[in-house]
Formats: sequence, structure tokens, C-alpha cells
Amino acid sequence: MSTVKRGVDQREIKYNLTTVLNRRDFGISTAAFLGACGTTSEQAPENPVAATGPLYLDLHIDTPSRLVSEGLNLGESPEYSQVDIPKMRQGGLTAGFFAVFSPARNKTPLESVKDALRITDVIVEEVRRHPDDMFLATTSDDVLRAQRENKIGVLLGIEGGHMIDSSIEVLRQLYRLGARYLGLTHSGNTPWVGAAEYSDGPEGLTDQGREIVREMNRLGMMADLSHASEQAFFDTIDTSVAPVLNTHAACRAVADHPRNLTDEMLRVLAQNGGVLGVAYFTGMLDDGHRARFSELREIGQQRSAARREFKDNLQRLSEELWKLNLAEVELIGTPPLSRLVDHIEHAATVAGIDHVGLGSDFDSVGLKLPAGLEHIGKTPNLIAAMKDRGFSDEDAAKVMGGNALRAMQAAEQAAG
Repeated sequence: MSTVKRGVDQREIKYNLTTVLNRRDFGISTAAFLGACGTTSEQAPENPVAATGPLYLDLHIDTPSRLVSEGLNLGESPEYSQVDIPKMRQGGLTAGFFAVFSPARNKTPLESVKDALRITDVIVEEVRRHPDDMFLATTSDDVLRAQRENKIGVLLGIEGGHMIDSSIEVLRQLYRLGARYLGLTHSGNTPWVGAAEYSDGPEGLTDQGREIVREMNRLGMMADLSHASEQAFFDTIDTSVAPVLNTHAACRAVADHPRNLTDEMLRVLAQNGGVLGVAYFTGMLDDGHRARFSELREIGQQRSAARREFKDNLQRLSEELWKLNLAEVELIGTPPLSRLVDHIEHAATVAGIDHVGLGSDFDSVGLKLPAGLEHIGKTPNLIAAMKDRGFSDEDAAKVMGGNALRAMQAAEQAAG
């Protein structure tokens, strides 16, 4: 059992709490959806709410996978892109962790390490092609520099401990290349830490896992527990002298997903000084919507067929995948934006407002996103929704990025 003290006083919440909503009205037509989120490369996205000024730090963006598989150009803004430079500008992004991800269950350890290097290179090269808009960020000071210079700081996060092949030497090299957090596991297949889903590893963190976490502390690399088992969550917090992250998950009291945090986990995260990046994936936000995913089986098969048919025509592949995403919305709808705010509010109530951030998971979940957050350019809609719920400007700014920045600073101070 974990030795972490589980009890913690409630943090003061600086806004008036309202009843957590539990709306299930997912109706939205494809035509309305196209009007809401369609853009072209010639025209930047329009937004019903103008971008505002708080520092905005997204803890988890999955666009690198699409850079590799679909050959996206971040300088363009086609309708099927969720994260590109025009939309990041529209949404007011200051900095974001771009996820380096390779599947955990169908690659050898060496293949996973090579994937980490290859995807990191793709990100760095894409950033290099857009020097007027982006730069590779590695520190909290770089995030502040991005805000000061009106550029976008691109941070690197490794999504899955399988990509270090249980090697502290590989971990150090990825840190030297710019990685500033490591997701300890993904969907199983990490020998030294248990996973929340499909785990074929240990229940929690092994002695080797604790050694890896301590080395991460020494380097200044944060531990991401988004896919870790509950026991691994508590074991890592027992071990780490720096704040930990859960970059893209939500609250189990609101939606019963196995990767979501229980209230006990939220309280312990607060004791550690860590931050939950609330994910936008509707499968983690609403049980009723997730229950309808079984209706999407045929569309999933069509998606696999499209990847085979258009593997040599990447632009056409992107277009076909976008059409299938729209077909999913037409079939099962999408939850309201208020559902995401329910999770943000619950985390703030239980852990405290200083321990809540955002981890969109854009570009990995299709359009299984709350209505009004179909791409990163629509982020001001989320700010407006939090303010409508009663969040003060100060508290909204903490959620948008202030808390994540503070955790980065604390990890840097603990290094060594």
C-alpha cells in the first residue's frame, strides 16, 4: 500500500460553485458542425468569441502523430486540421506539449526507441520551418518568452515509458533532445510500471520504476501518470520529490472511465503539488456518450480501409478521415461544452483550483470532443464557459496555464 497521507483539507475555491450539470443532449447536425469548425488553408478560422490574453499552456497535443502519418503542414489551416499555426494563434496558445507517441503493444522495444527519435525529429524540423511563429521550448522561462514574444513554444512530452526500453541512458538522451515529461506507461507493456488499461505489467511501480522516477527528478523531467494504474499513481507520488502531471484525464466521480482520477487521487495529487490536465475526449467526460461508441464500429472499419487505400496520398487520406469523423458526429452527436466544465469544476472543488489544467488530446480522438471545441482555435469558448460557470479571471487563468507553468518551475527547482 502507498504510504502517502490520503487526507487533505479542501482548498479554498474563489468562485461560487454551482450544481454539476449532467446533460445528455448530444444532438448536433453535420451541417451545423461544418459551419462551426470548417476552415480552409486560405482562411483562418472564425470564432464566436475573440481570443483573450491569459497564458495558455496545453499539456497534451497529439498532432505529431498526424505530422508523421498524414504529412500535415502546420503553416496551413485546412478544415481537417485541429492544431495548426493559424488555429493556435486564433485560440491564443502560448505553449503546448507535443506528444511523442508510438503504440505500446505492437512494437519491439528497439522499434519504440527508434520511433521516439524519429517523431522527435519530425517535430523539431516542423518547428524549424516556421521560425516566425514557433520555437522549441524546454523551460518554464521559454514559456514566458513565448508569451512575451508572441510566439508559440513547442514543448516535447514522451507518451509511454516503453519508448525508453527500460533504459535510464535513453531517458537522459531524450531529455537532452528536449523532452520535459515522460508518460510512465501507455496501454500496458512497460515492465516497470502498471497501466490503467490492458496492463500486462506489474500492479504498481517496481524498484526499477522508482529509480527511473528519481532520475527524472534529478534531470527536471516530470512524470506523467495519465495511463498509469491507481497503485502506480500512488507509488510515483510516494517516490517523486517534484510535482507530477496527469496530462490528459478527467474525474471519475463525474464519468467512470478507468483512467479518470478518483477524489482520493485528486487530493493526493494536490498534496504533491501536481496538476491534472483535464482532457477533452468525450469518452472520458461522459458515460452516456461513451456507451454509444459501439455504434461506430462500421465507421471504424471504414477508417482502417481509408488508411490502406490512401497511404500514398496523404492529403486525400486526411480528407477521407475528416469525412468519417463528421459521420460519427452525425450518428451519435457530441456532449455540450458544459460537460467539460463539470470536470474542471469538480477537480477544482476536490483538489483545489491550483491543481487543474488542460490537456486537450487534440488530433488523437477525432471529433469526439465537446461541442464548441472542435479545434484549438475555439479555446476562447472554453474560457467563456468557465466564466459563465462562475470562475474568476484569476482562477480561469490558473486553469488555462498558470498551474502547469508553476509545476514546471517546481520541477526545475527540484532538479539535481
